Amino acid sequence: MSVLHPERGPRFPDGRPEDEQPAWRQDFPIDLPQDVFVARRDYTKFLLLTSFAFVIGQFWIAARSVLRRGRGRPPIAKVARIDALPVGGALPFNYPGPNDPCLLIRLDDRTLAAYGQKCTHLSCAVVPKLDQGELHCPCHVGSFDPATGRPIAGPPRRPLNRVVLEVRDGVVYATGVEERTV
Repeated sequence: MSVLHPERGPRFPDGRPEDEQPAWRQDFPIDLPQDVFVARRDYTKFLLLTSFAFVIGQFWIAARSVLRRGRGRPPIAKVARIDALPVGGALPFNYPGPNDPCLLIRLDDRTLAAYGQKCTHLSCAVVPKLDQGELHCPCHVGSFDPATGRPIAGPPRRPLNRVVLEVRDGVVYATGVEERTV
């Protein structure tokens, strides 16, 4: 309730002695030693305001997600000429945006496959090891089947996102992304 001074005794902000202090000072201490204690009302206000900020943040994330889905189909993008990719080879490209790495894989003369390059476990970059028959995630030693994109070893449980391809006049085009869960 008061600041203690060893040589002078308690000192109050208004300078009056302790026995002359008003009764409200007992209920509402404004002195320095009691100032470090947080009242329940202040703590409750802090919790409510913080919770409100988190709720607003969640609504912002949900709104951005809805807007992102509402953009429609991804654009059709030229990936490569089919003769530029040898059988058993892989070619990195970005689709649908510049920050979405993908891999185009030529499995045989007539079969192409394309997948998102982010591992479905923790989004590490998937590296093609086609001579070993796998797409390898070096972070947690996960492996995916190059023909289907399904996990074959390690912690990943979901298949890689498949990029829908179309071949016209010897040119490979990406036309969409198929997010798969099983």
